[in-house]
Order: sequence, then C-alpha cells, then structure tokens
Amino acid sequence: MDLVAAFHLRRYMEERSLESLPHGYTGFEPQISILVPAYNEEATIAASVRSLLQLSYSEFEIIVINDGAKDRTLEVLIEEFGLIPFPEAYDRRLTTQPIRTVYHAPAHPTLRVVDKENGGKADALNAGINLSRYPLFCGIDADSILQRDSLRLVVQPFLNDPHTVACGGTVRVANGCEVTNGFLTKVGLPTNILALFQIVEYLRAFLFGRLGWSPMNAMLIISGAFGLFHKDTVVGVGGYRHNTIGEDMELVMRLHRHLRLTGKPYRITFTPDPVCWTEAPEDLQTLKNQRIRWQRGLCESLTSNIDLLFHPRGGTVGWLAFPFMALFEWLGPAIEVFGYLFVSAGLLLGFVSFKAWLVLCFAGISMGILLSVSAFFLEELSFHVYPKPKHVFLLFLGAVLENFGYRQLNSVWKLIGLYRWMTGKKATWGAMTRKASWQTR
Repeated sequence: MDLVAAFHLRRYMEERSLESLPHGYTGFEPQISILVPAYNEEATIAASVRSLLQLSYSEFEIIVINDGAKDRTLEVLIEEFGLIPFPEAYDRRLTTQPIRTVYHAPAHPTLRVVDKENGGKADALNAGINLSRYPLFCGIDADSILQRDSLRLVVQPFLNDPHTVACGGTVRVANGCEVTNGFLTKVGLPTNILALFQIVEYLRAFLFGRLGWSPMNAMLIISGAFGLFHKDTVVGVGGYRHNTIGEDMELVMRLHRHLRLTGKPYRITFTPDPVCWTEAPEDLQTLKNQRIRWQRGLCESLTSNIDLLFHPRGGTVGWLAFPFMALFEWLGPAIEVFGYLFVSAGLLLGFVSFKAWLVLCFAGISMGILLSVSAFFLEELSFHVYPKPKHVFLLFLGAVLENFGYRQLNSVWKLIGLYRWMTGKKATWGAMTRKASWQTR
C-alpha cells in the first residue's frame, strides 16, 4: 500500500506542476454549499467562518449549524457578522431535530446560520443538507481553517470524472501555526509533544492511507473535517446516520455498499493538495476520548456495512480495503496489545527468552518507525509544508519517538473503544477543549 501511495503521489506531483499557471473561473464550476456543524465552538467559530468567507471560488454558500450549543457560539456569530433572523422555506428531505431560527448576514450574502435543537453532528449536517441550495456540499469542522484555494482543488475530481460522488482533502494540525483574520499566515510546529506526534499520525494517515487506496476506488474514510459530496447521492442513501458516533466513515462505507451492490458507476477519491487545518488535542484525557470515539465509530461503520465484505460485487472495496480495515484497524489493536502482554508475560514466566522478546519488540517498533519516517519523507519530497530545518528535524524526531509509548498507548485506547462497542456501552462524544492559541486578530 505504501508503494502504491508513493507511485501515485509522484504522478500526482508531475500533474500538479500545471497548478502554478494562473487560474480563471469559467462560471461553470459546480456550486458548493459549505456546511459547518457547531456545538460549543465559541473559541474558534468566528475565525473559521472568516476564513471560509475569503475562499477563492466562483460560487459558494456557507451554512453554519448551531446544534443547540450551551456556550456563546450563537451569540459570537450574531455579534461578529451582524446576523438577523430571516424566515426561510426549505425542503425537509432528511429528518432532523426542529430548527428554531435561520439567520442571514446582510453584510455577507453567502452566509446563513441555522439555530436548531441539539441532535448531534450527523443531525446538524442533515439539517444543513436540507437548507443547502447547491448540488455539492462540503462538510467542515467548526474548529478548522481552509486554505483559500481548497475548494478549487477539492472539486477537481468532480470535473475530471462525472461519476465522482465524494472527495476528501488533506487535514493538517494547526497547533503551532498562526491564523490572522481567517488566514493561515505562518506554518509552525507545536511545543506540545502530543500535538507533534499527531502531526506525524496525520501525515501517515493521509499520505499513505488515503493516497494508497484512492487509485483503486477503495478509500473507506473521508475525514469529517473536510470532505466534498454530491448532495443527491448522499440524500439517496439516507444522509448521515444518527445511530453511529463515526458518521463520516459510516457514510462513505454506505455509499460504497449502495453503489457497488446496485452496480452504479462511481468514484470516491482523495486529492492531497486541498488542505484543512484543524486543532489537535494537547492533553491526554481529550486525546483518549477522541481515539476511543474514533475506534467505536470504526466498529459501528464496519458492522453496519458488513454486507460489503467479500460480496461478489464488492470489488476492491469488499475484497481488499474492507478486510484490511477489519484486520489491521478493527482487530489490530487487540492483537498488538495482547501480543505485547503475551511475550512480556512469557519473559517473566520463563517460556520466552530475553533474546526472543527483544527481537519481537524490535520488529514491532521498527515497522512503526519505518512507516512514520516514510510518511515524513514523502511529505518533505512532495509538499514541504514545514519550511525550517528545525521543523524537519523535530518532525523526524517525532516520527521516531512516537513509536516508543505513544503508539502503544493509542492501541490501548482503541482496545477500550473496541471493548465498549462489544459490551454495548452507550457512546458519548466527550468534551473537546479548544485552546485556539493559533488564532490572532
């Protein structure tokens, strides 16, 4: 998979050289509705919306969905953008919690804010889909910043292939960067070691995971922080589901399952150039809650679309991607954790020699280092986002050190998520502490 990703990235970078030429707009680009579900996002919501208002694209609208926030999210939006209530009729194609008020911004005609009763992120996105006017919608996390050309880049697969129904872009960690009035003005690295390790994780997930599966039309995940979808196709499969905590992955897998099993031509793809910057957790408790939630969502997504596994019409999704995800991501954490425990117990009880224990641990850690460092070098050879030699050194160091404790801790958290799913414990989102230290006015 890594070789596929490296080959595809090399070809992509050759084609990307044309992007240096000036770009104009023909007026025929597909219109895009940007959906921003927001719950208790007062620290970051204003900067996120300002960044969206400044995107370079021919025609788009922004719909912020306040999902019954308990903080000042709605008040911040009203004060910042001069919102006023405006009655609006819309087609309720997807069932959602009641909408209280729709606000318009006289100074920003492309911006609307929807205030609704709390129903969760999936419900908020479905409400945004109902109110959207355009054929494509782009889901954005409320704590995220898009680069100005991101819409123009992420829409390219839809222009190149009319069968495209979804496309994901790259998500990068904003901790350590500077954002001024919605613009990313300085790329940097965080001083927090957890955030640094997550930068390496994101590089590995997007440059290897997404980029490796995309050419085979077998990509199972489009990040909820940044993805572009064909609205009618999503509505046709029922929109986002409320009964899963991993609504982004579940939707992509359901699109695969529905379109594969009905024999309809389609493409679900990834393009690395469009970038979304998002805040990563900097404390262990928040990170733990996030990873347990992600693993729970993975379990729910796989089991609810299990019909795709080894189905005669499953193609590369059902015969390669699904089994790979089930083995290495779904069951992998249990295998890794119990493997470490077994050989360590064997060492203590005497049926595993110290040499054998050392070889097994060295093999596991070395493979992790190889994957992380390879992703780091792919990043440096292709995009070189982090400009200073100090950045390069710290990222390389992070790619090595994350394999000594951090990766194993992640496996434990994933195992907890797997256990909670197996025992039927009620899933919760948990609180995400936003520091927004990367924002300036």
